[in-house]
Amino acid sequence: MEQIPPHVLLGAYTEGAFPMAEEGEVLWFSPLMRGMIPLDENFHVPHGLERRLRNNPFEIRIDTAFRQVMENCGQREETWIDPVIIDSYCELHDLGFAHSVECWDEEGLQGGLYGVSLGKAFFGESMFSKKTDASKVALVHLVEWLRRRGVILLDTQWMTDHLRQFGGVEIPREEYLKLLDEALQEMGESDQES
Repeated sequence: MEQIPPHVLLGAYTEGAFPMAEEGEVLWFSPLMRGMIPLDENFHVPHGLERRLRNNPFEIRIDTAFRQVMENCGQREETWIDPVIIDSYCELHDLGFAHSVECWDEEGLQGGLYGVSLGKAFFGESMFSKKTDASKVALVHLVEWLRRRGVILLDTQWMTDHLRQFGGVEIPREEYLKLLDEALQEMGESDQES
């Protein structure tokens, strides 16, 4: 399969759906319970991570190695990130709709995350760490970056224990779609800013 056309991919996000690759086939999902990380005071940074952040263990960069972040996210035994997914999101990145937050040190890229930005919504896709806490540091910086841009919805698709420690919650799809609709009312203002 060739890559997913940008208008199809972005259209799916506006409807609350997202793709994942499985055995060479692209499948579409819209979970009954949707994971979200709050961008208000309910966002929680664990104490140990707070201490680590004070030491500035990484240089944070935005959008300097998008493909590299995706490729690292896909380097797992079981992954839904295949070449079609990578190429599709790299095109969104080239168009200004997908972004990466990266943790660098003197040895190179050590962790990061990527996702899609539309209106006042950010759809977190995946994260990785090569060094302790690198993906968590990237997440904290993502939240700061989103707050500065006035984003009101940080979608994580599914909820995990890893995300719960940051205040992550699950909400029913119907409630999620209402929040999504509200976040997309401001399309065009922030979706192509970096």
